Amino acid sequence: MSIQQSIRKISFFNNLNDEQIDLIASISSESTYSSNSILYYESDENNNLLFLVDGLIKIYKIDKFDNEIFLYHIYKNSMISELTSIKQNEIYCFSNAEIIEDSTILSINFDKFKEHFLSKNILTMELLEILLEKTHQLQCIVNRELVFDATAKVAFMLNQDVDMFNKLKRQEVSFMLHIQPETLSRVLKRLTRNGVILVENGDVIIINKDALISIFKGVGV
Repeated sequence: MSIQQSIRKISFFNNLNDEQIDLIASISSESTYSSNSILYYESDENNNLLFLVDGLIKIYKIDKFDNEIFLYHIYKNSMISELTSIKQNEIYCFSNAEIIEDSTILSINFDKFKEHFLSKNILTMELLEILLEKTHQLQCIVNRELVFDATAKVAFMLNQDVDMFNKLKRQEVSFMLHIQPETLSRVLKRLTRNGVILVENGDVIIINKDALISIFKGVGV
């Protein structure tokens, strides 16, 4: 697959013409990472804007007791980088990024990207939209970690990504949500009794999405 083909797999670049795609390719590189490798550590700096073409990435932090604090997953066709300024060329990493599945990453020279695109008001709205989505994601993390009780945490994750919930082991889900496995089991049983979900062969099936959303909707707002 050419780098142009990889760029076209990312919806952020959908409105670019062939010439612009070639220009992006000329200031970019593409790398592959195997699962369980580290893309970057907290406090690292780089000069490239990163996009996940294919694969899966886990974003997490380490607390003062060396405990891992799960934040969120990044899926294919997504921007990885967390920007705080478009004036500086250095992009500061606020968390750790671990490759969960074999991944392909597009790396774009941020300085040249600003010169050839942002300075000409090309892709500025698309970038703004991504940054707003990341801000909303941060708000959700604050709610999950500081406001939600165990039931709201589980309901929120099921609503956001039931496929990932089913893909992970229950112990991994408990670890991510910072609740005990026994607590997770009790919540799932309660949601089942209330007709919100159905568990078949270990997989959760949502049967009343409105009821599920009502569990966490409005909490922390």
